[in-house]
Amino acid sequence: MATEPIPLLGGTSVHCITEAQMAEALRLGEKDETSAPVIQQWLGRLEETLSRNERAALAFILIQRLKDDPQR
Repeated sequence: MATEPIPLLGGTSVHCITEAQMAEALRLGEKDETSAPVIQQWLGRLEETLSRNERAALAFILIQRLKDDPQR
């Protein structure tokens, strides 16, 4: 039985990310003197290598790993 792929780019999933968390993530990724260059380097590599859907999958996997092991 074939299954329909589950879209990762939108939908009704509920994971609560606050505006403050998003703002802090953007600050770290774009303005922080130490973290921004590292994050921008990895983003560039990922955006060159992975499809949009693969980047979405990676984001969900990272969130799950952060939830599973918050100390790591």
